[in-house]
Amino acid sequence: MAEAVVKRLVSRKLAEIKDESRAREVVRHVLAENFLAEEKIEGEVKTLLLDHAKLIKDSASDYKRLFTMAKTKLARERGFIL
Repeated sequence: MAEAVVKRLVSRKLAEIKDESRAREVVRHVLAENFLAEEKIEGEVKTLLLDHAKLIKDSASDYKRLFTMAKTKLARERGFIL
């Protein structure tokens, strides 16, 4: 994925990259940080929904829909773009 990003940046002349190997390394690092941040948000959402499991069950709400809504809200509050 990092290689594709770097190739696209170079081919579209969106960035001047002198060391493509280093650029791929940086892109990999950024992607890894974003994946970890998203996993953290998902963990927090799961905990939140588990804390309210009985209420959710009693209201017959859709867990997947609630998960997506809560994840989107937490991400937005933290300035994270999904």
